[in-house]
Amino acid sequence: MPRGARPASGRPVRRPDQDRRAGGPVVATAGVLVTRVLVVGAGPTGLALALQAQASGATVRVIDRRPDAVRPSRAMMTHARTLEVLRPLGVVEALLEYADRSPTVQLHLHGRAVRVKIADLAVPDTAYPHLTLLPQAHVEAVLATALESRGVPVERGVELVGLTSAPRTAVRAQLRGAGETTATCDYLVGCDGADSKVRQAVGIGTTGADYDREIVQADVELEGGLGTDTAHVATTRAGLVFLFPHGDQATWRLMATRAVSGGSAGDTLSPREVRELLEAARLGTRVSRLAWSEVVPMRYRLADRYRDHRVFLAGDAAHVHSPAGGQGMNTGIQDAINLGWKLARAANASDPETLLDSYELERRPVARSTTAWTNLVFWGESGLDPLASLIRTVLLPVGAPLLLPAVLRRRRLLAAGFRILAQLRISYPNSPLSIDDGRPESLPIRVGDRLPDLPVTVADAGTRLQSLTASPGTHLLLLRDAPTPDPVASDGWTRVHRLQDRPGRGLIAVRPDGYVGFRTTESTSLHLHRWLNLTGAH
Repeated sequence: MPRGARPASGRPVRRPDQDRRAGGPVVATAGVLVTRVLVVGAGPTGLALALQAQASGATVRVIDRRPDAVRPSRAMMTHARTLEVLRPLGVVEALLEYADRSPTVQLHLHGRAVRVKIADLAVPDTAYPHLTLLPQAHVEAVLATALESRGVPVERGVELVGLTSAPRTAVRAQLRGAGETTATCDYLVGCDGADSKVRQAVGIGTTGADYDREIVQADVELEGGLGTDTAHVATTRAGLVFLFPHGDQATWRLMATRAVSGGSAGDTLSPREVRELLEAARLGTRVSRLAWSEVVPMRYRLADRYRDHRVFLAGDAAHVHSPAGGQGMNTGIQDAINLGWKLARAANASDPETLLDSYELERRPVARSTTAWTNLVFWGESGLDPLASLIRTVLLPVGAPLLLPAVLRRRRLLAAGFRILAQLRISYPNSPLSIDDGRPESLPIRVGDRLPDLPVTVADAGTRLQSLTASPGTHLLLLRDAPTPDPVASDGWTRVHRLQDRPGRGLIAVRPDGYVGFRTTESTSLHLHRWLNLTGAH
């Protein structure tokens, strides 16, 4: 129905973005049921999930028990795949305004120094072929601003104190803020961190263990010869010491690993402890001001399941692992982008349970494999046993000056490592949402893979695939000779693009999170409509 048209009743059609808050009855809009989603937790995961769900047609409410949005960053890096999945939400340009996209790192290897410049890498199928230093506080600020501009302000100082959920009824959440209230929603998502109250409320257990090391962080001002255009990494017997010129409350963010001290989360460091860390790193600098510090106990946990009826977990509420490789915030945001559109579309899907269950089937294996390889890297970075210490203090200082220049010259090898770190290799080939009806001959992209950013021609103009799909919704990419599927046409939820430089009659369908969900050699395939109905795109 065209915008502004009226149904037979004479009442105006109500578009999904007109219902901003998760409350009241489900609203029918031109045959579309609007889902109400309550997001508990306004960190990067919760904010990204709210943006994705709202962009997909849901009404959203976001609460956070913290009265203030300002808090020190824990994550310092935003990876390429995270930027890709956030691009359709219109926030990437604002994120990159704060980012360092070509960081220089000075490695201090037990008396030896190696300077490494990390600029654009040989990864042609992404618009973000670089490491991106971007503190978590900036990510949260950009996402929260975008959400508020869409009419969804974060409700701060509001805490979840209880909930009830059943398979066929809405979730009832007891909230405490300026008085205790009850909120009703179709779905509730716990994005409330490692000690998630949502997870505890629905009785979902976790498996994992505590590390024998902890992370210490501090924002400091330094005196010495360290330029603020370079990050520094130093090896010590106790682990690694990092200095980033991106502190929240001072010029430098200090991060280090050490043996568990017996304290608890939120403990602070004394000036003497900070001084000892820098002395062990032999960086030739000293602290002139300690602005802030904290001790972060380390553990790895994986939730036994990601769903309990209408309640879901995402981010640290579902999985916690070491900070090695900067995976935590990025994995959480990608959980959110995966789940947000599914919640919004479930009421319109032909098989809502399959659509919703696909979230855990796709994302829990990612968390499990990420935990496995980050455990190994974290052991190398901070292990307290003699072998790990030998690697850091003897083998690495001797080998790195000889091997690093050769590795940096091998761009294909470097690119392969970058793809793993940047989460570009994640795919869902075995998902129930991945349907393969034959490979389109001139678009050899596998079902379940992320859509690569390849050059294409549309309407006699050159562009790239991820530019075509940089808007919310499902995207159908038709080869040059393919008939337009009937009755599919471009609208607010599904967009059709014809690739004039790619001969053939097939197509691929791209999900709202940027993964290929369907492909066929004939665009008239009956399986296309089955997939569109399954994913709630019709």
